[in-house]
Amino acid sequence: MQLSSPRLRAALLAAASLTLVAAVLPPPKPLGIGDRLFPELGNPGYDVLSYDLSFSYKDNRTPLDAVTVIDARALEPLERINLDFTHGKVASAEVNGEPARFESVGEDLVLTPRRAVADGGALRITVRHTSDPRGRGDGGWVPTEDGLAMANQADAAHRVFPCNDHPADKALFTFRISAPAGLTAVANGLPSGPARRTGDSTTWTYRTRHPMATELAQVSVGRSAVVHGTGPHGLPLRDVVPAADRQRLDPWLKKTAGHIAWMEERVGRYPFENYGILIARATTGFELETQTLSLFESSLFSGEGYPEWYVEAVMVHELAHQWFGDSVSPRTWSDLWLNEGHATWYEALYADGLGKYSLERRMREAYQRSDQWRAAGGPPAAPKAAAPGEKIGLFRPVVYDGSALILYALRQEIGAAAFDRIERRWVEQYRDGIAGTADFVRLASQEAGRDLEPFLQPWLYGAKTPPMPGHPEWSTPAADKAAPAGKRV
Repeated sequence: MQLSSPRLRAALLAAASLTLVAAVLPPPKPLGIGDRLFPELGNPGYDVLSYDLSFSYKDNRTPLDAVTVIDARALEPLERINLDFTHGKVASAEVNGEPARFESVGEDLVLTPRRAVADGGALRITVRHTSDPRGRGDGGWVPTEDGLAMANQADAAHRVFPCNDHPADKALFTFRISAPAGLTAVANGLPSGPARRTGDSTTWTYRTRHPMATELAQVSVGRSAVVHGTGPHGLPLRDVVPAADRQRLDPWLKKTAGHIAWMEERVGRYPFENYGILIARATTGFELETQTLSLFESSLFSGEGYPEWYVEAVMVHELAHQWFGDSVSPRTWSDLWLNEGHATWYEALYADGLGKYSLERRMREAYQRSDQWRAAGGPPAAPKAAAPGEKIGLFRPVVYDGSALILYALRQEIGAAAFDRIERRWVEQYRDGIAGTADFVRLASQEAGRDLEPFLQPWLYGAKTPPMPGHPEWSTPAADKAAPAGKRV
């Protein structure tokens, strides 16, 4: 057959080249970075610098058409590139502007570029795919009454878009969301220009100014009201609520500025470009600290079942995560106690300040349950893995009140002044970065002026709870069964 078209000839040569490259490589396999709790999450060989995500929304039962563009830097020579991605269909893939072979293996999307990527080389990946909101109830897209939201913690971002799905690889994000008229789309960060109308569809663009872990990405589409305000130091506040509920929810929205001021008094300036809460008509069983826009179930604010002081304390919990877990992200998922222990600590401290539930009482009650929590879930800094198919089972009481108890013990041991210095320095030194348990022990020792590892080691890793400094009367009686986990926040 004669090739009369240069374009057709080039396409055939490219396809043949990809086939030859793939033929000499071993079969693709799923990779991971060896996280103890999620060994197949994350991928070696590259560092993601930014994600550019485009979603076209129709309704919350139809897969979204999507394009994911990843800019990264190779950390070693790469003949293949693994991405975490599942629960979507891939139409095409490119690496550095050239078509790449793609295969799904396990929960990985494996790309074979036409040319190997050199160590230190620029890496631009473009994947055209669908993003399916149907059929999963344990993370990723969350259907709401009027649209969708995201809840990606801990291992579900790759059900939404191809990524390096581990908090150790943070990156900047751009979101471009198109939706039919009458709906509003929001995402992490700040708007990049006005919404753009094209026919019966509107496209919104948002960008983050600080790097973000994939588990903290948030996109919401629905019949929403966007409420703007101003927080401390002129901080832009943006709340997103069901339009029909705006007036009823307004008293809650007005509390956020005061909550931020309260946190800043204790740990320093808020670390991001804006903040707000996203209240969704959805049933999740938890609230979630998605970066700059925390996700809440609307039922929390219904006035039924939860006293006002408790709701405020939960709002502070998610706000505290913006420092602890979002700005300073865990090095591994075993470092989860640093996220949830700190957020629970400030939640408890806030409730104590309202005079509703004293910190000492809560810590004493936690101490009494601590041994049974450790038996059920492992010690705080080495939690047991969740059962297969129950990934949110990782979020057990031991990483909440059981971990806040470590902070209480530390403050009892070294005094409030040294403890407060540790908290401020922690979020300042590791801002926009990642840090783990060993980093915390080292920093705490420096601020306390002595080696705290012998003191903290049994608190972090022991099967039994150590004696509480200053409270020799506290005990950890055995219980007939483990305490219920309660509501995850």
